[in-house]
Amino acid sequence: MNRRDISDDDTGPIRRVTDTPSDRSSGTSRSPRRTPPEGTRRTRPRPPSESRSEPEPKAEPRPGRRRAAEPKPEPKPEPTAEPAGHGHGHSHGHGPASPASRRVRLLLIWLLVPLAVATVAAMIVLYPWGKDPAKSVFPQGTPVNATITTTITGPCLAEGQVQVGEPSPDAKPCLTTELTMTDGPGVGKPLKLTVPIEPSTPRFATGDEVVLSYNGGDVANSTSFQIVDFQRGTPLLLLAGLFALAVIVLGRWRGLAALVALGLSFLVLALFVLPSILAGESPLLVAIAGAGAIMFIALYLTHGLSARTSVAVLGTLVSLVLIGVLSAIFSAASSLTGLDDSTSQLIGSLGHGIDARGLLLAGVVIGALGVLDDVTVTQTSAVWELRRANPALGWRELYGAGLRIGRDHVGSAVNTLVMAYAGAALPVLLYTSLSGVGLGSILGAEEIAQEIVRTLAGSVGIVAAVPVTTALAALIASREPQESL
Repeated sequence: MNRRDISDDDTGPIRRVTDTPSDRSSGTSRSPRRTPPEGTRRTRPRPPSESRSEPEPKAEPRPGRRRAAEPKPEPKPEPTAEPAGHGHGHSHGHGPASPASRRVRLLLIWLLVPLAVATVAAMIVLYPWGKDPAKSVFPQGTPVNATITTTITGPCLAEGQVQVGEPSPDAKPCLTTELTMTDGPGVGKPLKLTVPIEPSTPRFATGDEVVLSYNGGDVANSTSFQIVDFQRGTPLLLLAGLFALAVIVLGRWRGLAALVALGLSFLVLALFVLPSILAGESPLLVAIAGAGAIMFIALYLTHGLSARTSVAVLGTLVSLVLIGVLSAIFSAASSLTGLDDSTSQLIGSLGHGIDARGLLLAGVVIGALGVLDDVTVTQTSAVWELRRANPALGWRELYGAGLRIGRDHVGSAVNTLVMAYAGAALPVLLYTSLSGVGLGSILGAEEIAQEIVRTLAGSVGIVAAVPVTTALAALIASREPQESL
């Protein structure tokens, strides 16, 4: 029972780990392997400390316990084995790092909770409580669905008229359509309508499902109806279903949360932003409150309540403020009125004035929000993953590495914003190009200048979002405990 391993003095307790597999691999028992070293050890003189440790193996016949009686080496096996195991992360990770993480979270709460409360308060104040929904001063008619059964191209004749002789060469042809109403007051009844064939009018054909405008007159009189558009409900629903399926298949629960956030964002626009602006509230203030609500809903619902998401929210907020300030300054410096064709038509339909420039700025803020969310979330995630991959990185190293990633992201994000605005303004660009004036006059036109301000102010905000968000993420991630990353 007093047998000892000759290597115990060199390796201590670690020798137990290395002996076990060697014994098993050699196929021999432990006693034959320990007999030769035992004789060798007994011929050597023993110090008093070794002789005192002899009873220890008798009580517990495991090698490597010779120095167990000494006071200091006893706790050494625990810290020696813990760095490679799971116990070290819990015993040391919750020590100095956890209070710092609590302080960081407390700081984020103090920064974000007042902003969330201000957003909710602004939405309550700006919402048109008790006011009737805004209606157009011009009669728009009631939409009625119908299906075209027959189309005939010929001269433009009123109901009951007959063409006599050859039509004039300059006369424009018309399309005579026979329809069957599928809903509304005249459901199931046939109807005949004549539509002028012009370059600006749609081309209708047999079998098309169209939308009619009913002015409330006699259902039997064709003048009570007018073809205004096609029915697009079915293909749009199919496309929306395909989009939702793709998002859920790839993103799974995260994709489902993103779809829910998208739906809530549309509800904020439809139930708060649009009614408030139509009721006469400041478009810019309404857009800021609505964008804040969308930002909180979309980011936290999609990415969860965490310090990482809170950093993305702060970065988005700072960039939105910068975009709003730049847009206000340069729209005023450029004497932009915001009175393009669509805004003029809106004012005419409302019957009262509206802050057209504020409406322009509101469009800039809401339009840049989606791209900013993408940039801030990506930068925050990149910094957190860098910290997780190398916990030894400080905030300066995290900031430098994250900024290098952000430089690549900025180019694509700015290009995305520019192309989005250019695509939306493509008809305006084409129409302005027909004027035959110089490029400077084209770019200085109201419609084009508005798109330039939107694009450049949004791009500056996107560029600024990268260093701002990266710096915030590096400062906070470097103080997070490793198990919280």
